[in-house]
Amino acid sequence: MQALGARSLRILLGLGVCLPALATPAWAQDPASEGGNDEIIVTGSRIPTIRDQGPSPVTTIDSDTIRANGYTSVPELLAAMTQNSGETQSPQSGSSADFTPGAQQVDLRGLGPNHTLVLVNGRRIADFPLPYIGRSNFTDISNIPVSLIDKVEILSGAGSAIYGSDAIAGVVNFKMKEKLDGITLDYRHGRTQHGGGMSHRFTATGGWSSGRFNIVGGIEYLDQRPLWAYDRSIQDSTDDNPVSTIARRTFLRYSIENDSYIDPGADTCARLSHLNRGSTIYTSRPRYGDYDPVIDDYGPGYYCGSKSSIAYGTIVSGRKGFNSFGSMSYELSDNAKLFTDFQFGISKVRLMYDVTSWAFENSSSSSDNSFYNAFDGTIDDWSRQFAPEETGGFEMQRIKQTTYSITPGVRGNFGNAWNYELSFNYSRYQSVVRWPQIINQKAQDFFLGPQLGIDEDSGYPIYNRDPDVYFYRALTPAEYDSISADTVYRPYSWTNNLQATLTNGELFQLPAGPVGFAMVAEYGKQGYNLRPDPLALTDYYYSWKDSDGRGKRSHAAIGGELRVPVLDFVTLSAAGRYDRFGFGGRNVGKFTYNGGLEVRPTSSMLFRAAYGTAFRAPDLHYVFTGPGNVQSSVDDYYLCGIEEPEEEVGDCSYSGSGIVVNRTGNRDLKAETGKTLTAGFVFSPSSRLHFSVDYFRVSLDNQVDDLSIDQIARDEAACRPDADGNIELDPNSPTCQDAIARVTRFTSGGLAGQISSIRVNPINIAREKTSGIDVAFRGTLPTGIGDFTLSLAHSHVFKHSFQQYPGDPIENKLAFDSGFYLPRDKSNGSITWASDGLQFTFSGTRLGKLPNYDEDAFIKASYLFNATLQYDFTDHMRGSLTIRNLFDTNPVKDPTWSGYPYYNTSWFDSIGRSVFLQLTYKLGGSAL
Repeated sequence: MQALGARSLRILLGLGVCLPALATPAWAQDPASEGGNDEIIVTGSRIPTIRDQGPSPVTTIDSDTIRANGYTSVPELLAAMTQNSGETQSPQSGSSADFTPGAQQVDLRGLGPNHTLVLVNGRRIADFPLPYIGRSNFTDISNIPVSLIDKVEILSGAGSAIYGSDAIAGVVNFKMKEKLDGITLDYRHGRTQHGGGMSHRFTATGGWSSGRFNIVGGIEYLDQRPLWAYDRSIQDSTDDNPVSTIARRTFLRYSIENDSYIDPGADTCARLSHLNRGSTIYTSRPRYGDYDPVIDDYGPGYYCGSKSSIAYGTIVSGRKGFNSFGSMSYELSDNAKLFTDFQFGISKVRLMYDVTSWAFENSSSSSDNSFYNAFDGTIDDWSRQFAPEETGGFEMQRIKQTTYSITPGVRGNFGNAWNYELSFNYSRYQSVVRWPQIINQKAQDFFLGPQLGIDEDSGYPIYNRDPDVYFYRALTPAEYDSISADTVYRPYSWTNNLQATLTNGELFQLPAGPVGFAMVAEYGKQGYNLRPDPLALTDYYYSWKDSDGRGKRSHAAIGGELRVPVLDFVTLSAAGRYDRFGFGGRNVGKFTYNGGLEVRPTSSMLFRAAYGTAFRAPDLHYVFTGPGNVQSSVDDYYLCGIEEPEEEVGDCSYSGSGIVVNRTGNRDLKAETGKTLTAGFVFSPSSRLHFSVDYFRVSLDNQVDDLSIDQIARDEAACRPDADGNIELDPNSPTCQDAIARVTRFTSGGLAGQISSIRVNPINIAREKTSGIDVAFRGTLPTGIGDFTLSLAHSHVFKHSFQQYPGDPIENKLAFDSGFYLPRDKSNGSITWASDGLQFTFSGTRLGKLPNYDEDAFIKASYLFNATLQYDFTDHMRGSLTIRNLFDTNPVKDPTWSGYPYYNTSWFDSIGRSVFLQLTYKLGGSAL
């Protein structure tokens, strides 16, 4: 059992090798390269075994596969995985720019990024310090250096009782390079065919030993230049909009009395034509002008606009970063070793989503933004955007991200077969986020001057300003600086964990073989603090009133696992774990369990199944977030019912009313629970052929989600008299009292009686289920001109349902009108030819059809192909050429997608064809 002790680190990482679609597993390798028959493989278990399959499917992508398939970053790599089927925020997403700038996520099975457990070297890392979509916590994968990864392991089955109670959708483990000899230097240069986005990456890895001391590690430096939207013809102006090519409203006056735009005149816009790089024009929008009795309709509404300013944003964020990973060890004896694993990274990210803007508003995010202009006696509404000539160039968000973790510990073995590890892990993620904001009061004073009171007739504030002098004008950079400032957030998150593990691959012998055993005990804490700009929590900035959030919790767990060969061809496994979390003055805890079955009727066939339960404490930000505002819209069922009772709600004048959502956390949230089932078979008649099919089913109960503003508006209407004086619900019932208390309506002004704001918070309400099938094939064919290897993987989702409230209709999240954009099918594949140091790989990913923008049909499936040519000049020098998006494919056209950039950024981008040249040289040690 000395071999087990020597490989105990690999065992204790807690994830292992399965036979993936794009990996290079043991069965496909030449037997001489397998390292002997005692090779220790971990298959979604902490118990060591020499078999390369377990009861749960695990996909592995090694560093050679990463390079051969042309993956240039971790987000690109995981986007190609068929199990990663959820829509996440891209660098172009407005939600990403607002809430999680510079971060990216992984979402297994489309259950949300917060339900996928992400590990590095088998250990948890600190969450991104800002919440996903302003709500939940998640792990940022954009800072993990792809060039320092040894392999990525994806467990898409039951694993909560083994790796942590919150592994509901699955586990992704990034195993960094650790077995190094010599020094390996690697340089990669990338550029895009259509310009922009050039990159440089340098990596160095190596190791050094002296007696009982050993150190291995690696560093990466990345310089990624930004790619601007105006560099791509499919999104460089509003002319690319498939529905309407109307210019953006750079300068707009609106009359609430006439419900129309106020014409500035062509000469006025001509004075401003140099703005937005010379693209500002006098233009109009149909049916937003004055009423014309001749045509019995409204005429065009005129304004000063730009078609090009919409493209003042980045498709790819700029990033300069340094990352490092390493491990040091000292052998105390033949049976004990001290070790320290460490990581440090620092990145500076620059991105831009849109230009800054300003409009008159009484308070943050108010939906009633008119004033009485005494200059011409108009109920006026001013709004404008700021051009780069005014701001002194493009104003980008600047983010400095610093991550580090350290894990000291001791590992070793005793007796004949016992292996142990005791370690303490501390991880921290902190950011400094800066982005430009307009100071509301300073802008009002600059454009409108002092308030002169309240108009008695309209109830609006009075100002007296000539729009030709104060509104339709280009600001100097100094003037712009006088009304703007950077808001600065300094969020951080951290986690620490003391863990002890004990494993024995041969606890005792049964007639069919040895019984394996593992146990784990851990205790730790985690926390976060948004540390927002204090002024952002007030009405200081225009249209921006954020929420604070900070909190921490403790966590303790103990668990065990058994692997029992009951017959020569039947193995059972079981794991149990109890987790307990303490937060907000209370404790929640639950026991979870896993069970697995392996049946091997022949050496080439495996039937397997696994079932597990899951338990997830509510996200810290769901619990501890403070009050804040979010702009949204809702159907005003009450006003529609009493003022336009004959109209359908969708056709009512009060449908889609703009409101402010007041949101805060909930310290009484319960834990989420889940169940996972996988079952399938593996067929591998030879070392060069493999085929597997696995069914999966995941259910999630008590899912945390925000109260529905639509349901609150419905309840409020049902609790108030309708046009005939009837009341549907008892006004004194808890439902009515709660709904009426959550809805605030305007009491004066032109919007009097309409909904002003709705107050919400997260609760345990939702249920979600998904089921489907994963298929994988890999075969290698030796020929006289080299070896050909074909790899294929496909995931098909049978059902993905969601229920917001108990008793509500069950929604099909795969339907085109569900409000979700999830594919039913996702596939990837590659074919590789290798001969005498030369290798060529052609790979591709297929994304199934998605709902269109109007959600009344599907758009067609999409394909993305890459190619890599690799050549070993010597045993110690390798070069490669990778072409990503080989056929220069644009996003699938959707004739209804009117939202910029006119395609779904969760799944597509317009980067186009990219070329990467890479050279690797190794000093000393074995061959590459």
